[in-house]
Amino acid sequence: MNARDIINHLPALPEVIVLIGACVLMLVDLYVKSERRVASFRLALGVLAAAGAATLFVQWVDGPAKLYLFHGLFVSDALSNLLKLVCYASVWAALVYSRQYLLDRGLLRGEFITLLLFALLGMMIMISASSFLTVYLGLELMSLCLYAMVALNRDSPLSTEAAMKYFILGALSSGLLLYGMSMIYGATGTLNITEVARVTAQLAGAASDRTFLVFGLVFVVAGLAFKIGAAPFHMWIPDVYHGAPTPVTLVIGSAPKVAAFAMAVRMLVNGLPDLAQDWQEMLAVLALLSMAIGNITAIAQSNLKRMLAYSTIAHMGFMLLGLLSGVIGGNRLSMEDAYTAALFYVIVYVIMSVGAFGMLLFLSRAGFDCENLDDLKGLSKTSPWYAFVMLILMFSLAGIPPTAGFYAKLAVLSAAVTAGYLWLAVAAVILSLVGAFYYLRIVKLMYFDDPKEGAVAFGQPEMQMRVLLSANGLVLLLFGIAPSMLMNVCFEVIKAL
Repeated sequence: MNARDIINHLPALPEVIVLIGACVLMLVDLYVKSERRVASFRLALGVLAAAGAATLFVQWVDGPAKLYLFHGLFVSDALSNLLKLVCYASVWAALVYSRQYLLDRGLLRGEFITLLLFALLGMMIMISASSFLTVYLGLELMSLCLYAMVALNRDSPLSTEAAMKYFILGALSSGLLLYGMSMIYGATGTLNITEVARVTAQLAGAASDRTFLVFGLVFVVAGLAFKIGAAPFHMWIPDVYHGAPTPVTLVIGSAPKVAAFAMAVRMLVNGLPDLAQDWQEMLAVLALLSMAIGNITAIAQSNLKRMLAYSTIAHMGFMLLGLLSGVIGGNRLSMEDAYTAALFYVIVYVIMSVGAFGMLLFLSRAGFDCENLDDLKGLSKTSPWYAFVMLILMFSLAGIPPTAGFYAKLAVLSAAVTAGYLWLAVAAVILSLVGAFYYLRIVKLMYFDDPKEGAVAFGQPEMQMRVLLSANGLVLLLFGIAPSMLMNVCFEVIKAL
């Protein structure tokens, strides 16, 4: 390979770093004798830092340009670079938050860290996919790693059952997605997303061709809804969140949502914009069902992980609300604002999700998992600062000012109203009020109830975890008070898209 080839393939440098890092990690871990796995842990953090630096370098070199590599299979643009940085930060936080929990239970093995890096590589491929082939390759790489991670605790029947459910339903959703892709390929004769958009624009006017395309689109949207966790394709989320070890739940509930958002943007917004009227109607139904089922069912949950699982379903409904508001009767003038709101929402959601599950890991200790509502009783009396951090997280998830969650919901609702989905925006507001109940219930338990009898005070986690958890909560306050910092970045990224 000559110098020109190296320069031409520079945008794929972050993927190369993560791939080599994961392979090296497997070899290094063979010689690590310490149960604390300091070498493996530091190597993984180093790989993430190197990938982050490479992504920033690629963005600096290429600027707003959109570059295609590997005969159009891979795209590098501002959106892919931003979402990859969010994924690195999420995985970094997952490693920091999870270390003590896994160590206490004898689960801190090389398999967890290696699978996590390979899952990250799958997400990165999905984010930069410019072909149905690449989308599916990245999706399966990520999914297979997550299936194995859910079953990490081999002695737990709950984890094994969750892994089997996840695998079976994940395989079903992959089949639906693959079938939809094959239908669209049959209609357009290409797997390249840019070419699909060009051919679809020509075929969308003919009734017979449009029917064939819409038939494939139905399966594509169903497959996407499975991966995002939107109702009525949500049945795997509560059981998997509950059954998986909490560190794995943290991973599943954060970075893969970013990759699924990227997949939806690549396939629907970039690939099938001329069928927007059709997929917007589907997304409207999915959004309404997700917000309703997620918020209403969460009220009945006493297990925190199941409650956050239904919360995830509701939040994915809000994210879909932003995605479906971009095109108004064929007019694409509102696309930038709507997709900016959706992108802002998914990034804020990841910050909230990582923080919420990080708090559960922070409050857990050897022989005790913080999983039930009663475990948070009287937290303000035993740890006032971390009770305040949890309050910020719950306020943000509920969409209460001055947190980032409030501004994220406001931006999405504004986009929906502008697009003419007033009825959907009103329903979203009402269901958000319903959802506020179970978030504020946690605040009530922390501040107005006495600690549970026989409760053992949690130990002193590592300084790195305490600092990161505090920063996690404060970032949500910062983006709530000054949302333009992140919103402007999202706008420029969508504008370049």
